Amino acid sequence: MKLRNLIVETLKEEVVPAMGCTEPVAVALACAKAKELMAFNYIESAKVFVSPNIYKNGLSVGIPNTKEVGLHIAAALGFIGGESEKDLRVLEGINERQVQLAKELLHSGRVSLDIKDTEDKIYVEVNLVTDKGNSNVIISGKHNRFVYIERLGEVLLDLRKGDKKSNIGKNILYGLKVREIISEIEKIPHKDIAFMLDGVVMNEAIAEVGLKEKMGMGVGFSLKKGMEQGFLCEDLMTSSMMLTAAASDARMSGINLSVMSSNGSGNNGLTAILPLVAYKNKFNVTDEKLAKAVAISHIMNSYIKHYIGRLSALCACGVAAGTGSGVAIAWLMGASEEQIDGVIKNTLANTSGMICDGAKEGCALKLSTSASVAVQSAVLAINGSIVPARNGIVAETAEDTIMNLGVLSSEGMNIADVVILNTMKKMQKEFETLPLHENSKSYLKKQGIIA
Repeated sequence: MKLRNLIVETLKEEVVPAMGCTEPVAVALACAKAKELMAFNYIESAKVFVSPNIYKNGLSVGIPNTKEVGLHIAAALGFIGGESEKDLRVLEGINERQVQLAKELLHSGRVSLDIKDTEDKIYVEVNLVTDKGNSNVIISGKHNRFVYIERLGEVLLDLRKGDKKSNIGKNILYGLKVREIISEIEKIPHKDIAFMLDGVVMNEAIAEVGLKEKMGMGVGFSLKKGMEQGFLCEDLMTSSMMLTAAASDARMSGINLSVMSSNGSGNNGLTAILPLVAYKNKFNVTDEKLAKAVAISHIMNSYIKHYIGRLSALCACGVAAGTGSGVAIAWLMGASEEQIDGVIKNTLANTSGMICDGAKEGCALKLSTSASVAVQSAVLAINGSIVPARNGIVAETAEDTIMNLGVLSSEGMNIADVVILNTMKKMQKEFETLPLHENSKSYLKKQGIIA
């Protein structure tokens, strides 16, 4: 396959709309699929197992169309109203009655959720038992990648033993030099890459919502207030922080809006795109130039996450998406190949210690930091200020620096991930159970949710 086609194919696969944090969405998607496999009168039990990283990232995040947080309600909503054909938008269209039904299903004790002892970063398993038989599904590798589907004892799909074919081409892409990939993106006709602008529109829209009213932590909203009060300047860096944080504020609060994700993460998508939106709002950028810059940002995010993992103890918004947007901004500024390599070194020297302690309202702080570092790294690099080799994990080349980051993530941060998860679990309140009201119990029976 030609490199150009591989890049476009990768972008189409990795840059997709998502509603809500992708970890609880993956749980809801698996539950929806398990439900749809069966024609039944009622659920007897549903056991959901997730990887430690899925558990960590879904523990405290808001769920769209509800005022709830966490994986339990996401699982129940998947059973009640999720539609798997909507993919990462599986919770789109959930209504208040379905939310109430989902709560009642949880309180009935028929749904359980536990951590799976697995090395897979992304793993969701659902074992559904109904009055008409069982179904089992597993998502692994990607948030929407089904690797196992079983209905009534018949195995319909089993990719658990490997099916690496879809990754062969990408391994070739991620083995190239960054400058080779960017050079190829520059040659792609606008019509083949114009779809990148869909994410600009989508993510800018949610950022504007987060700026109009205080949502979540209100980081973006408060930064805007700071500019109005004269404490902050409305420059490229502050605008990047404000937009990116505001979008995260809205998303992490569970707003009923989709975002354009990047490499399986909505927050990565916000960080990869919105600093570029700040740039195009301040400077004159053609649609073609902007589309290619966004493509560069997404590809860099995907490139780095290939080495650190789709989920990691490191904050990918800081080390991957932030690097991507920094590289793209420098490219828009007219940076040379050496300067673009310098952006990568500068960003990773700055953010490599940023941990991921789950998806939550506080992510807006990390996204604002990532956005500011992206701009800072670009400005420093184009003015000749680049972290020299052998400073910490920074190597002679950008690619070797990324590989060093990968080693840090895969070998150095495993114990950190365990400690982070254990700390979060200690602070997590036990799920509260309430008695079922008779009218709710009757409705659940009528809907075939309980016996």
